[in-house]
Amino acid sequence: MNRMTRMHPVVAALALVAILPSIARAQSVEEFYKGKTISLIVGFSVGGGYDLYARHLARFMGDHIPGKPTIVTQNMAGAGSLRAANFLYSAAPKDGTAIGTFSRTTGINPLLESGLTYDGTKFAWLGSVTNDVSTCVTWNTSAVKTWNDFLQKPVTLGGQGASSEPDIFANLYKNVFGAKIKLVSGYPGTNEITLAMERGEVEGLCGLSWSTLKTRHAQWLKDKKINILVQAALKKEPEMGDVPLVVDLTKDTEKLQILKLFLTAQEMARPFAAPPGIPEDRKAALIAAFDATMKDSQFLAESAKLNIEVNPVGGKAIDKLLAELYATPKDVIQKASQASQTSTK
Repeated sequence: MNRMTRMHPVVAALALVAILPSIARAQSVEEFYKGKTISLIVGFSVGGGYDLYARHLARFMGDHIPGKPTIVTQNMAGAGSLRAANFLYSAAPKDGTAIGTFSRTTGINPLLESGLTYDGTKFAWLGSVTNDVSTCVTWNTSAVKTWNDFLQKPVTLGGQGASSEPDIFANLYKNVFGAKIKLVSGYPGTNEITLAMERGEVEGLCGLSWSTLKTRHAQWLKDKKINILVQAALKKEPEMGDVPLVVDLTKDTEKLQILKLFLTAQEMARPFAAPPGIPEDRKAALIAAFDATMKDSQFLAESAKLNIEVNPVGGKAIDKLLAELYATPKDVIQKASQASQTSTK
């Protein structure tokens, strides 16, 4: 007779109840995900670069997760993708059935804005499909065709909201370099801004990724429909030829410190994350699946067909990057915050 059968029936029943939660917790990752659907929240409207990368990833990543769940994209535009970031951080299920992608600056926004309720270092970062270079462009009919024009002639640019890349970079160029920018904000995403640019509502926009230009707007480049004024990164993208690199345009130490805070974020250009607090085994499985997808021959072949750049940055690298940015001296953060906000002047 074993120990359980020697117990009083009531005691035995209570012992079994105590054991059941541990049995449930022992459910494997494969058992959990089998038959499940993962929601991939995209912080921008349909048709932009982030949307393209998310939908492409969703087609392949599920095959590398134990249990092979289906991944379905859901667009949640608003506040330059802060709406999606806040949802993923605070309201999304923390069981591994929700992941998201949002602006590369989202991780550092809490450093720059008061009132944000999330911590960029607490997300479960899965990785980024590529690093990238941010550009500032104008339509071919604009009088602003070069960086020097940008500093001397007035120009109207489109934006999304205070925390969005188009607004942040437009404000940086205005406040750090004195560019004569009028910012028309409130567009849901860069796709809507580019359409407004084609219609003549605005002359251009900043914060548009080079990868988006090459994938979504290759015809513009071929037909010379746009002027690329500057590339924002820590190193030049050779494909852009003689377009100046923003860090080469000043030798002022303070300005370079401010710029570096934003440019370092370019290294996590297309980031994907899960909410904080998901079970460690599922977090590890999602990170491993993301890494495996980046090496998937079919994923890479389709990426090439779509002209999607794959130059992955791992989740651990993003964690390290954000840890370094969150250690930036407070006086530099304060100056960067002021420079990235819309000026009343």
